[in-house]
Amino acid sequence: MQDQEKLLTFSMTKLSDTLILPCGAILKNRIAKSAMSECMGTKDYKANNELNTLYSRWAQGGTGLLITGNIMVDRMFLGEPGNVVFHEGRDYSDLKAWAEAGKINGTQIWTQINHPGKQSPKFLSPEPVSPSSIALKPPLNKMFNRPRALTESEIFSITEKFAHAAKISKETGFTGAQIHGAHGYLVSQFLSPLHNQRTDQWGGSLENRMRFVVSIYKRMREEVGPSFPLSIKLNSADFQKGGFSKEESMIVVETLSKLGLDLIEISGGTYEAPEMTGVHQKESTKKREAYFLEYCEEVRQRVKTPLMLTGGFRSAEGMDAALNSGACDVIGLARSLAINPDFSKEILSGKEVQSEVKPLSTGVRSLDKLFPLEVTWYTHQLHRMGSGKKPDPGMSSASSILKTILSLGLQNLKRVRY
Repeated sequence: MQDQEKLLTFSMTKLSDTLILPCGAILKNRIAKSAMSECMGTKDYKANNELNTLYSRWAQGGTGLLITGNIMVDRMFLGEPGNVVFHEGRDYSDLKAWAEAGKINGTQIWTQINHPGKQSPKFLSPEPVSPSSIALKPPLNKMFNRPRALTESEIFSITEKFAHAAKISKETGFTGAQIHGAHGYLVSQFLSPLHNQRTDQWGGSLENRMRFVVSIYKRMREEVGPSFPLSIKLNSADFQKGGFSKEESMIVVETLSKLGLDLIEISGGTYEAPEMTGVHQKESTKKREAYFLEYCEEVRQRVKTPLMLTGGFRSAEGMDAALNSGACDVIGLARSLAINPDFSKEILSGKEVQSEVKPLSTGVRSLDKLFPLEVTWYTHQLHRMGSGKKPDPGMSSASSILKTILSLGLQNLKRVRY
Protein backbone atom coordinates (compact mmCIF):
# COMPACT_ATOMS: atom_id res chain seq x y z
CA MET A 1 0.00 0.00 0.00
CA GLN A 2 2.84 2.37 0.89
CA ASP A 3 4.56 1.68 -2.44
CA GLN A 4 1.28 2.41 -4.29
CA GLU A 5 0.93 5.74 -2.48
CA LYS A 6 4.55 6.59 -3.31
CA LEU A 7 3.98 5.77 -6.97
CA LEU A 8 0.80 7.88 -7.00
CA THR A 9 2.70 10.85 -5.56
CA PHE A 10 5.39 10.56 -8.21
CA SER A 11 2.84 10.13 -10.99
CA MET A 12 1.43 13.56 -10.12
CA THR A 13 4.78 15.30 -10.61
CA LYS A 14 4.77 17.60 -13.65
CA LEU A 15 7.46 19.62 -15.37
CA SER A 16 5.58 22.77 -14.38
CA ASP A 17 5.58 21.91 -10.67
CA THR A 18 7.62 24.00 -8.27
CA LEU A 19 10.31 22.33 -6.16
CA ILE A 20 11.21 23.37 -2.62
CA LEU A 21 14.87 22.59 -1.95
CA PRO A 22 16.11 21.49 1.51
CA CYS A 23 17.44 25.01 2.17
CA GLY A 24 14.00 26.49 1.48
CA ALA A 25 14.73 27.98 -1.95
CA ILE A 26 12.08 27.34 -4.60
CA LEU A 27 12.56 26.38 -8.25
CA LYS A 28 9.59 27.60 -10.29
CA ASN A 29 9.55 24.45 -12.44
CA ARG A 30 11.43 21.19 -12.91
CA ILE A 31 13.57 22.18 -15.92
CA ALA A 32 17.17 23.32 -15.47
CA LYS A 33 19.85 24.42 -17.89
CA SER A 34 22.91 22.35 -17.15
CA ALA A 35 26.29 24.04 -17.46
CA MET A 36 27.85 24.63 -20.85
CA SER A 37 31.12 26.49 -21.10
CA GLU A 38 30.42 29.74 -22.94
CA CYS A 39 34.05 30.86 -23.55
CA MET A 40 32.84 34.47 -23.55
CA GLY A 41 34.85 35.99 -20.71
CA THR A 42 37.07 39.03 -21.21
CA LYS A 43 40.85 38.95 -21.35
CA ASP A 44 40.91 39.88 -17.66
CA TYR A 45 38.59 36.96 -16.81
CA LYS A 46 35.39 38.95 -16.30
CA ALA A 47 31.82 38.49 -17.49
CA ASN A 48 30.47 40.85 -20.14
CA ASN A 49 27.34 42.02 -21.97
CA GLU A 50 27.38 38.97 -24.22
CA LEU A 51 26.93 36.69 -21.22
CA ASN A 52 24.22 38.99 -19.87
CA THR A 53 22.38 38.85 -23.19
CA LEU A 54 22.67 35.06 -23.38
CA TYR A 55 21.37 34.40 -19.89
CA SER A 56 18.61 36.96 -20.19
CA ARG A 57 17.49 35.12 -23.31
CA TRP A 58 17.45 31.78 -21.50
CA ALA A 59 15.58 33.27 -18.54
CA GLN A 60 12.92 34.58 -20.92
CA GLY A 61 12.68 31.08 -22.39
CA GLY A 62 10.97 29.65 -19.32
CA THR A 63 13.69 27.47 -17.79
CA GLY A 64 13.41 27.40 -14.00
CA LEU A 65 17.11 27.09 -13.12
CA LEU A 66 20.14 28.31 -15.07
CA ILE A 67 23.56 26.97 -14.11
CA THR A 68 26.44 28.97 -15.56
CA GLY A 69 29.32 27.52 -17.51
CA ASN A 70 32.21 26.73 -15.21
CA ILE A 71 33.73 29.73 -13.45
CA MET A 72 37.30 28.97 -12.41
CA VAL A 73 38.72 29.57 -8.95
CA ASP A 74 42.27 30.35 -10.14
CA ARG A 75 43.29 32.41 -13.16
CA MET A 76 46.52 30.39 -13.42
CA PHE A 77 44.52 27.27 -14.24
CA LEU A 78 41.84 27.65 -16.90
CA GLY A 79 39.77 24.98 -18.58
CA GLU A 80 39.63 26.87 -21.88
CA PRO A 81 40.05 30.39 -23.29
CA GLY A 82 37.35 32.82 -22.21
CA ASN A 83 36.82 31.47 -18.69
CA VAL A 84 35.46 33.85 -16.08
CA VAL A 85 37.47 33.60 -12.84
CA PHE A 86 36.71 34.28 -9.16
CA HIS A 87 40.19 35.60 -8.44
CA GLU A 88 40.47 37.66 -5.28
CA GLY A 89 41.01 41.40 -5.30
CA ARG A 90 39.10 42.20 -8.46
CA ASP A 91 35.92 44.23 -8.90
CA TYR A 92 32.83 42.01 -9.11
CA SER A 93 30.33 44.41 -10.67
CA ASP A 94 30.38 42.26 -13.82
CA LEU A 95 29.08 39.28 -11.86
CA LYS A 96 26.30 41.38 -10.37
CA ALA A 97 25.12 42.32 -13.85
CA TRP A 98 25.30 38.69 -14.98
CA ALA A 99 23.26 37.54 -11.99
CA GLU A 100 20.60 40.19 -12.58
CA ALA A 101 20.28 39.22 -16.23
CA GLY A 102 19.71 35.58 -15.31
CA LYS A 103 17.12 36.29 -12.59
CA ILE A 104 14.44 37.89 -14.73
CA ASN A 105 11.15 36.03 -15.09
CA GLY A 106 11.52 34.47 -11.63
CA THR A 107 14.47 32.33 -12.74
CA GLN A 108 17.15 30.96 -10.44
CA ILE A 109 20.75 31.39 -11.62
CA TRP A 110 23.57 29.45 -9.96
CA THR A 111 27.31 29.67 -10.54
CA GLN A 112 29.20 26.50 -11.41
CA ILE A 113 32.52 26.62 -9.57
CA ASN A 114 35.46 24.66 -10.95
CA HIS A 115 39.19 23.95 -11.05
CA PRO A 116 40.34 21.98 -14.13
CA GLY A 117 43.27 20.19 -12.53
CA LYS A 118 45.17 18.39 -15.28
CA GLN A 119 42.43 19.18 -17.85
CA SER A 120 43.93 22.54 -18.71
CA PRO A 121 45.33 22.67 -22.28
CA LYS A 122 49.04 23.10 -22.89
CA PHE A 123 48.68 26.58 -24.31
CA LEU A 124 46.93 27.71 -21.11
CA SER A 125 48.80 25.74 -18.42
CA PRO A 126 52.42 24.74 -19.05
CA GLU A 127 52.38 22.95 -15.68
CA PRO A 128 48.88 21.85 -14.63
CA VAL A 129 48.22 20.31 -11.22
CA SER A 130 46.42 17.21 -10.04
CA PRO A 131 46.28 14.89 -7.02
CA SER A 132 49.09 12.83 -8.59
CA SER A 133 51.56 13.32 -11.42
CA ILE A 134 49.71 11.10 -13.88
CA ALA A 135 49.23 12.18 -17.50
CA LEU A 136 46.03 11.77 -19.46
CA LYS A 137 46.14 8.79 -21.77
CA PRO A 138 46.88 9.14 -25.53
CA PRO A 139 45.95 11.04 -27.60
CA LEU A 140 44.93 13.52 -24.89
CA ASN A 141 48.50 13.62 -23.57
CA LYS A 142 49.36 15.58 -26.72
CA MET A 143 46.87 18.28 -25.75
CA PHE A 144 47.47 18.40 -21.99
CA ASN A 145 50.82 18.40 -20.18
CA ARG A 146 51.63 15.89 -17.44
CA PRO A 147 50.47 17.49 -14.18
CA ARG A 148 52.46 18.20 -11.08
CA ALA A 149 51.15 16.62 -7.86
CA LEU A 150 49.58 19.15 -5.50
CA THR A 151 51.18 19.76 -2.13
CA GLU A 152 48.93 19.53 0.91
CA SER A 153 49.13 23.30 1.50
CA GLU A 154 47.97 23.82 -2.10
CA ILE A 155 45.01 21.50 -1.51
CA PHE A 156 43.96 23.59 1.49
CA SER A 157 44.42 26.75 -0.58
CA ILE A 158 42.18 25.46 -3.38
CA THR A 159 39.53 24.52 -0.83
CA GLU A 160 39.56 28.13 0.37
CA LYS A 161 39.26 29.38 -3.21
CA PHE A 162 36.07 27.35 -3.65
CA ALA A 163 34.74 28.81 -0.40
CA HIS A 164 35.60 32.34 -1.58
CA ALA A 165 33.83 31.68 -4.89
CA ALA A 166 30.67 30.58 -3.09
CA LYS A 167 30.80 33.70 -0.88
CA ILE A 168 31.17 35.98 -3.90
CA SER A 169 28.38 34.13 -5.72
CA LYS A 170 26.00 35.01 -2.90
CA GLU A 171 27.24 38.57 -2.49
CA THR A 172 26.89 39.37 -6.19
CA GLY A 173 23.28 38.19 -6.41
CA PHE A 174 23.50 34.66 -7.79
CA THR A 175 20.85 32.50 -6.15
CA GLY A 176 22.97 29.38 -5.64
CA ALA A 177 26.26 27.67 -6.47
CA GLN A 178 27.35 24.30 -7.81
CA ILE A 179 30.61 22.39 -7.37
CA HIS A 180 31.76 20.81 -10.64
CA GLY A 181 32.69 17.34 -9.45
CA ALA A 182 32.23 15.50 -12.76
CA HIS A 183 33.80 15.01 -16.20
CA GLY A 184 37.39 14.57 -15.07
CA TYR A 185 38.08 17.99 -13.56
CA LEU A 186 40.00 18.39 -10.30
CA VAL A 187 37.29 17.23 -7.86
CA SER A 188 36.64 14.26 -10.14
CA GLN A 189 40.39 13.56 -10.29
CA PHE A 190 40.56 13.35 -6.50
CA LEU A 191 37.68 10.86 -6.46
CA SER A 192 39.24 8.61 -9.10
CA PRO A 193 41.67 5.86 -8.00
CA LEU A 194 43.18 6.06 -11.49
CA HIS A 195 44.13 9.70 -11.18
CA ASN A 196 44.56 9.93 -7.41
CA GLN A 197 47.34 7.64 -6.22
CA ARG A 198 48.36 9.68 -3.20
CA THR A 199 49.43 7.94 0.00
CA ASP A 200 48.46 10.72 2.43
CA GLN A 201 45.03 11.62 3.86
CA TRP A 202 43.83 12.73 0.41
CA GLY A 203 44.32 9.40 -1.37
CA GLY A 204 43.91 5.65 -1.09
CA SER A 205 40.55 4.72 0.44
CA LEU A 206 37.33 6.26 -0.85
CA GLU A 207 36.99 8.07 2.47
CA ASN A 208 40.32 9.76 1.81
CA ARG A 209 39.64 10.41 -1.88
CA MET A 210 36.33 12.13 -1.09
CA ARG A 211 37.92 14.23 1.66
CA PHE A 212 38.65 17.01 -0.87
CA VAL A 213 35.05 17.44 -2.03
CA VAL A 214 33.69 17.06 1.51
CA SER A 215 36.10 19.77 2.71
CA ILE A 216 35.08 22.05 -0.16
CA TYR A 217 31.39 21.63 0.59
CA LYS A 218 31.80 22.25 4.32
CA ARG A 219 33.81 25.44 3.78
CA MET A 220 31.35 26.69 1.17
CA ARG A 221 28.46 26.09 3.56
CA GLU A 222 30.28 27.99 6.31
CA GLU A 223 30.59 30.99 3.98
CA VAL A 224 27.03 31.11 2.62
CA GLY A 225 24.91 29.83 5.49
CA PRO A 226 22.06 27.31 5.58
CA SER A 227 19.55 29.08 3.29
CA PHE A 228 21.74 29.46 0.17
CA PRO A 229 21.42 26.55 -2.30
CA LEU A 230 24.56 24.47 -2.78
CA SER A 231 24.77 21.72 -5.37
CA ILE A 232 27.23 19.36 -7.00
CA LYS A 233 27.54 17.88 -10.47
CA LEU A 234 28.81 14.34 -9.96
CA ASN A 235 29.69 11.41 -12.18
CA SER A 236 27.57 8.30 -11.90
CA ALA A 237 30.85 6.64 -12.91
CA ASP A 238 33.99 7.45 -14.91
CA PHE A 239 33.38 4.51 -17.27
CA GLN A 240 37.04 3.51 -17.12
CA LYS A 241 38.48 0.25 -15.83
CA GLY A 242 39.82 0.86 -12.35
CA GLY A 243 38.28 4.33 -12.17
CA PHE A 244 35.59 5.94 -10.03
CA SER A 245 32.84 3.33 -9.95
CA LYS A 246 29.06 3.43 -9.68
CA GLU A 247 29.20 1.93 -6.21
CA GLU A 248 31.72 4.55 -5.04
CA SER A 249 29.65 7.32 -6.61
CA MET A 250 26.59 6.27 -4.63
CA ILE A 251 28.57 6.36 -1.38
CA VAL A 252 29.72 9.91 -2.20
CA VAL A 253 26.14 10.91 -2.98
CA GLU A 254 24.97 9.48 0.35
CA THR A 255 27.76 11.27 2.23
CA LEU A 256 27.08 14.67 0.66
CA SER A 257 23.34 14.21 1.03
CA LYS A 258 23.71 13.69 4.79
CA LEU A 259 25.90 16.79 5.00
CA GLY A 260 23.10 18.93 3.59
CA LEU A 261 23.51 19.44 -0.15
CA ASP A 262 20.39 20.92 -1.78
CA LEU A 263 20.59 19.38 -5.27
CA ILE A 264 22.76 16.66 -6.78
CA GLU A 265 23.14 16.67 -10.56
CA ILE A 266 23.99 13.29 -12.07
CA SER A 267 26.14 12.99 -15.18
CA GLY A 268 28.99 10.68 -16.17
CA GLY A 269 32.23 10.24 -18.08
CA THR A 270 35.45 12.17 -18.60
CA TYR A 271 37.49 13.48 -21.51
CA GLU A 272 38.99 9.99 -21.73
CA ALA A 273 35.56 8.31 -21.77
CA PRO A 274 33.00 10.96 -22.87
CA GLU A 275 29.79 9.14 -21.95
CA MET A 276 28.12 12.52 -21.26
CA THR A 277 27.87 13.07 -25.03
CA GLY A 278 25.74 9.97 -25.55
CA VAL A 279 28.35 7.62 -27.00
CA HIS A 280 27.85 3.87 -26.52
CA GLN A 281 24.13 4.15 -25.78
CA LYS A 282 22.23 0.94 -25.31
CA GLU A 283 18.98 0.54 -27.24
CA SER A 284 17.03 0.61 -23.97
CA THR A 285 18.68 3.94 -23.10
CA LYS A 286 17.70 5.44 -26.45
CA LYS A 287 14.08 4.56 -25.79
CA ARG A 288 14.10 6.10 -22.32
CA GLU A 289 16.22 9.05 -23.56
CA ALA A 290 18.14 9.80 -20.32
CA TYR A 291 21.72 8.47 -20.34
CA PHE A 292 22.01 7.87 -16.57
CA LEU A 293 18.43 7.06 -15.60
CA GLU A 294 19.16 3.58 -14.25
CA TYR A 295 21.75 5.02 -11.88
CA CYS A 296 19.27 7.63 -10.65
CA GLU A 297 16.63 4.99 -10.06
CA GLU A 298 19.06 3.08 -7.88
CA VAL A 299 20.54 6.00 -5.94
CA ARG A 300 17.05 7.41 -5.32
CA GLN A 301 16.48 4.49 -2.96
CA ARG A 302 19.42 5.69 -0.86
CA VAL A 303 18.95 9.48 -0.59
CA LYS A 304 16.19 12.03 -0.16
CA THR A 305 18.15 14.97 -1.56
CA PRO A 306 16.60 16.26 -4.82
CA LEU A 307 18.29 14.77 -7.89
CA MET A 308 18.83 16.49 -11.22
CA LEU A 309 19.35 14.15 -14.18
CA THR A 310 21.18 15.52 -17.22
CA GLY A 311 21.94 13.98 -20.58
CA GLY A 312 19.80 12.65 -23.42
CA PHE A 313 16.39 14.24 -22.87
CA ARG A 314 14.76 15.17 -26.15
CA SER A 315 10.98 15.22 -25.56
CA ALA A 316 8.32 16.07 -22.98
CA GLU A 317 7.37 12.39 -22.88
CA GLY A 318 10.89 11.34 -21.90
CA MET A 319 11.12 14.05 -19.25
CA ASP A 320 7.71 13.24 -17.79
CA ALA A 321 8.55 9.54 -17.65
CA ALA A 322 11.74 10.23 -15.69
CA LEU A 323 9.93 12.49 -13.22
CA ASN A 324 6.97 10.14 -12.85
CA SER A 325 9.26 7.19 -12.14
CA GLY A 326 10.50 9.05 -9.07
CA ALA A 327 14.11 8.64 -10.23
CA CYS A 328 14.76 12.37 -10.40
CA ASP A 329 13.25 15.70 -9.36
CA VAL A 330 14.75 18.04 -11.96
CA ILE A 331 15.40 17.57 -15.68
CA GLY A 332 18.72 18.92 -16.91
CA LEU A 333 18.97 20.22 -20.48
CA ALA A 334 21.98 21.62 -22.32
CA ARG A 335 22.34 21.23 -26.08
CA SER A 336 18.58 21.51 -26.66
CA LEU A 337 18.66 24.99 -25.11
CA ALA A 338 21.72 25.94 -27.13
CA ILE A 339 19.71 25.69 -30.35
CA ASN A 340 16.29 26.65 -29.02
CA PRO A 341 16.27 28.96 -25.98
CA ASP A 342 12.46 28.70 -25.87
CA PHE A 343 12.50 24.90 -25.66
CA SER A 344 11.43 24.91 -22.00
CA LYS A 345 8.59 27.36 -22.59
CA GLU A 346 7.31 25.34 -25.54
CA ILE A 347 7.34 22.10 -23.55
CA LEU A 348 5.65 23.67 -20.53
CA SER A 349 2.91 25.11 -22.75
CA GLY A 350 1.96 21.61 -23.87
CA LYS A 351 3.16 22.20 -27.41
CA GLU A 352 4.33 19.09 -29.22
CA VAL A 353 7.99 19.83 -29.62
CA GLN A 354 11.03 17.64 -30.19
CA SER A 355 14.62 18.63 -29.58
CA GLU A 356 16.61 19.42 -32.71
CA VAL A 357 19.79 17.91 -31.25
CA LYS A 358 21.29 15.45 -33.70
CA PRO A 359 24.66 13.80 -34.37
CA LEU A 360 27.24 16.13 -35.89
CA SER A 361 29.65 15.22 -38.67
CA THR A 362 31.72 16.92 -41.34
CA GLY A 363 31.41 13.85 -43.52
CA VAL A 364 35.14 13.26 -43.12
CA ARG A 365 35.86 10.75 -40.36
CA SER A 366 39.41 11.97 -39.70
CA LEU A 367 38.16 15.53 -39.17
CA ASP A 368 35.40 14.33 -36.88
CA LYS A 369 37.99 12.60 -34.69
CA LEU A 370 40.33 15.59 -34.67
CA PHE A 371 37.84 18.32 -33.76
CA PRO A 372 35.48 18.27 -30.72
CA LEU A 373 32.35 19.06 -32.72
CA GLU A 374 29.99 18.33 -29.84
CA VAL A 375 31.60 21.27 -28.03
CA THR A 376 32.68 23.77 -30.67
CA TRP A 377 29.46 23.65 -32.74
CA TYR A 378 27.27 24.33 -29.73
CA THR A 379 29.64 26.99 -28.38
CA HIS A 380 29.12 28.93 -31.60
CA GLN A 381 25.37 28.78 -31.01
CA LEU A 382 25.89 30.34 -27.58
CA HIS A 383 28.03 33.07 -29.12
CA ARG A 384 25.30 33.83 -31.65
CA MET A 385 22.76 34.29 -28.85
CA GLY A 386 25.22 36.38 -26.85
CA SER A 387 25.52 38.78 -29.77
CA GLY A 388 21.73 39.06 -30.00
CA LYS A 389 21.26 36.66 -32.91
CA LYS A 390 19.15 33.54 -33.09
CA PRO A 391 20.81 30.11 -32.96
CA ASP A 392 21.49 28.53 -36.34
CA PRO A 393 20.58 24.80 -36.15
CA GLY A 394 21.49 24.52 -39.83
CA MET A 395 25.10 25.61 -39.31
CA SER A 396 27.40 23.08 -40.94
CA SER A 397 29.97 21.24 -38.88
CA ALA A 398 32.70 22.33 -41.29
CA SER A 399 31.69 25.95 -40.77
CA SER A 400 31.99 25.60 -37.00
CA ILE A 401 35.48 24.15 -37.39
CA LEU A 402 36.55 27.06 -39.58
CA LYS A 403 35.15 29.60 -37.11
CA THR A 404 37.00 27.90 -34.25
CA ILE A 405 40.31 27.87 -36.14
CA LEU A 406 39.94 31.56 -36.97
CA SER A 407 39.15 32.49 -33.37
CA LEU A 408 41.79 30.36 -31.61
CA GLY A 409 44.38 29.63 -34.24
CA LEU A 410 45.11 26.10 -35.42
CA GLN A 411 47.93 25.56 -32.90
CA ASN A 412 45.73 26.57 -30.00
CA LEU A 413 42.72 24.49 -30.97
CA LYS A 414 42.34 22.05 -28.12
CA ARG A 415 39.61 19.85 -26.78
CA VAL A 416 37.49 21.99 -24.48
CA ARG A 417 35.03 21.16 -21.70
CA TYR A 418 31.77 19.26 -21.62
